[in-house]
Amino acid sequence: MSKYYFVGSGIASLAGAVILIRDGGVSGKDIVIFEESHAFGGAFDAHGDAEHGYFMSGSRMFEAKYVCTFDLLASIPSLSNPNISIKEETDQANAKWPWHNKVRLVDRDGNIPDFHKMGFSERDGIDLVALMAEPESFLDGKRVADCFSEHFFQTNFWFEWCSLFAFERWHSAIEFKRYLQRFIHHFSTIDTQEGIYRSLFNQYDSFAVPLVNWLKDREVDFRFHVRVENLDLESGSDAITVTGLETSKNGVAEHIAVGPSDFVFVTNGSMTADKTFGTMTKAPGFNRGNKSGAWQLWKKLAEGRPQFGNPAAFNGVIAESSWISYTVTVKEPLFFALMEKFSGSPAGSGGLITFKDSNWLITISIYHQPFFADQPEDVSVWWGYALFHDRPGNYVKKPMSDCNGAEILEEVLGHLHFAPADKDAIIAASNCIPCAMPYITSQFMVRTANDRPKVVPDGSTNLAFMGQFAEQPDDVVFTVEYSVRCAMTAVYTLLKLNKKPPPVYKGLHSPQVIVDAIRTMHR
Repeated sequence: MSKYYFVGSGIASLAGAVILIRDGGVSGKDIVIFEESHAFGGAFDAHGDAEHGYFMSGSRMFEAKYVCTFDLLASIPSLSNPNISIKEETDQANAKWPWHNKVRLVDRDGNIPDFHKMGFSERDGIDLVALMAEPESFLDGKRVADCFSEHFFQTNFWFEWCSLFAFERWHSAIEFKRYLQRFIHHFSTIDTQEGIYRSLFNQYDSFAVPLVNWLKDREVDFRFHVRVENLDLESGSDAITVTGLETSKNGVAEHIAVGPSDFVFVTNGSMTADKTFGTMTKAPGFNRGNKSGAWQLWKKLAEGRPQFGNPAAFNGVIAESSWISYTVTVKEPLFFALMEKFSGSPAGSGGLITFKDSNWLITISIYHQPFFADQPEDVSVWWGYALFHDRPGNYVKKPMSDCNGAEILEEVLGHLHFAPADKDAIIAASNCIPCAMPYITSQFMVRTANDRPKVVPDGSTNLAFMGQFAEQPDDVVFTVEYSVRCAMTAVYTLLKLNKKPPPVYKGLHSPQVIVDAIRTMHR
């Protein structure tokens, strides 16, 4: 009987296990998922309570063209109503709270500029089209900044695009090109953000919990606090075959033999590895130790094996792959009432708001409530992040990385220009928990074509890589869709199933999408 081993319990592994059972006819009893930490979900990490504050690292956007993701979610009963699927729940939530942003950008004075105008110069438009047409092979080692003039980075388009997708000007030109092509159908609504989806609750409660419940009902074996230190690979052959797993739990080593009919699925690298949380009175600080199992295992596997990629291309410069998010639990209605008045949108329907002139480049997101499954009616939760944590704030005169939750709230509220009494009341009623993430956009780092391994490396008989650091042509990293597509590709390929993931949506093939994009560029 074959065994199926997953390293990591993020969305790629959860999806892979579901696909094995659903499409491969595998018994859940034969699937083992190793997780180094105490909790499943990977980047779906929303936890906490109303008394001590809710907290999470972030929340991924969705849209209708995430065909792999919705194929997966259509198979799993929702947490809120077991009679419908997660997909149905998500569709219902987005029909009830569709995004239409009336305030996308805010300037230094708290005014709302005409964010519908993209602000392109003729050169900006030419450079954008040129990048989209450039072969990826010409972009190895190039940054976004290498492809545009300084003017481009002052346009409304850049502020709206970079704050939606978390791009920095020093990130990979290859990834930026892929994003432009993948999401060209969102050019015409980049200002209002129509067509952007959210889950009913946070994505841990809405996606990870029901996925794990479904897998546990089928007796999938979750093993927590187990770190996979290395893989034993068969020698003396051109084929890549895993013969064993070197694991450790609480400092105790264990070797697990991998038989000739067994399979191993590795999530190499991690966006949220070594994340640290702060409090209202303590800054989170950055954990720069780079000790997580996801990175260390990949490093060991890649040594002397160029076909396994180059992790150092992604985790080697924390200053360029890190930023800070924050989750705010509020026990009074004032903040949400003031935000509805300011934005013209009820909670959950307005999309992201970015303070374009803030030194930290702050963005906030006001969710529909409740955002946590166990959230009391008199408690609300909102979230935000900032891309430039190393710069002094406009109101709090020190880097964001040195700021506690109260100071981050002070800076955000300063940009909203609320009355002093209102700001004091909001801070007194809030619990802001910041989260520092050294590798949160490491998948965007400047790279070459061979820095990510193929999902199934050439010659592999039983090993696949999954997640944000495995190569999937055409699709884009930093999305749930990418991880689910990797899982589908890995399972279908290794098990030799006569199936393929649904094709990536290509808006460039639609004349109407192209016309709408060109019109947007000329606003």
